[in-house]
Amino acid sequence: MKNRLLPAGIISAAGRAAAVATAVAAATAVSLVVSGCGGPATAQSGVAGAAGEEVKTVRYQGSPNNVSLLELAEDLGYLGDVKLEWVSNTTSGPQSIQSVATNQTDIGGAFTGAVIKLIEAGAPVQAVINYYGEDAQTFTGYYVEEGSPVRTARDLIGKKVAVNTLGAHHEAVITTHLKNSGLTPDEIKQVQLVVVPPNETEVALRKKQVDVGTLGGVLQDRALAEGGVRALFTDIGVLGGPFDAGQYVLRKDFIAQNPETSRTVVTGVAKAIEWERTTDREEVIAKFEEILAKRGRNESPEALKYWKSVGVASTGGRIQDNDFTRWADYLKSAGIITGDLDTNKLYTNKFNDLADAAPATTSKGQP
Repeated sequence: MKNRLLPAGIISAAGRAAAVATAVAAATAVSLVVSGCGGPATAQSGVAGAAGEEVKTVRYQGSPNNVSLLELAEDLGYLGDVKLEWVSNTTSGPQSIQSVATNQTDIGGAFTGAVIKLIEAGAPVQAVINYYGEDAQTFTGYYVEEGSPVRTARDLIGKKVAVNTLGAHHEAVITTHLKNSGLTPDEIKQVQLVVVPPNETEVALRKKQVDVGTLGGVLQDRALAEGGVRALFTDIGVLGGPFDAGQYVLRKDFIAQNPETSRTVVTGVAKAIEWERTTDREEVIAKFEEILAKRGRNESPEALKYWKSVGVASTGGRIQDNDFTRWADYLKSAGIITGDLDTNKLYTNKFNDLADAAPATTSKGQP
């Protein structure tokens, strides 16, 4: 559930800073609304009933034409007697986790930086498992046209880079790449990030509306098949190998009042991660197609055939401090944090029964 679309346009450094400030303020307001909600807890609201019984229905948002780890876990029977209730489809990771904070859903996921931003602003949520990441088969590339004069990070000064949204995964990787390449903060500000819907990024690149296009998944595969583009850099190259990039979060009151349901859901997702990692690619795709057809949302299975790997680097999605601290420099430069991160308040592996399992092995899903 990587972050999705905002209106297209060139965003200045000042605009980015304002956007960050607005997001933090909004997240703070979210936390105040949630903490200020009174009234009795009910099963419908996502917390345990008066008798202390734990809820067995967990609300979530989905993604069109896609099967999430949550949905896979339920279909494989890993959630036991816990059922999922699809509320709607989400438009972005930040929206997904804000829906959790405002008690519209019980579980949601986003890029690590967005999770940190929401928690630092005071929202009562906690990360419980990694649910997406990048590896040698599943990654994001930053592409230029084959004949482009842009070949180094310094060549990006004054150029336009298409991203799907601001203040999230792609901006964090780009900023990290520029900093690691020796660009000064002032030079980094001269690299213009342009918000372009992912489905339009390839066209924008080929029409020279942008100098660099951010492409992943089926969109990346399609562009490479068409030819005429080359990767300037990739996120796994910038970060030095496979890494986990986003977490599912639960509300703290949900965790406190539904500890066993929380364990069932988190461990079920962990099992689904390992099922994808160890199952033949054709079988994984067939299962996705089956789930898509059964839920009857008038979706296309076309993109499913491009699935390559689970992407999650850690065994069972186990969270580690460096999943958060690797983004610290970026978060400080964006004004999201000012000091060191307190990882103790950001996440817990308490509900993941696979967290102490052996290191992850190579996925059978990889071609």
